[in-house]
Amino acid sequence: MSEKSYRSIVKSVSWRTIGTLDTIIISLIITGKPEMAISIGGVEVFTKMALYYFHERTWNRINFGRLKNSDSDYQI
Repeated sequence: MSEKSYRSIVKSVSWRTIGTLDTIIISLIITGKPEMAISIGGVEVFTKMALYYFHERTWNRINFGRLKNSDSDYQI
């Protein structure tokens, strides 16, 4: 089973949205400065989205832990 590249892009965006909100909240707690927290989150959103995309595409080429597709959904 493989995935189209646009699936990896959508997964990257959705995961980074969650991750960036987490980073902004943690940065706000640590620094106490909303401007700094938002700037940290703004930088990491792009770098981590790109890293996740390439990570996902690499794993899409590796068969480790995958099950082979059967010709039929019905199995005895």
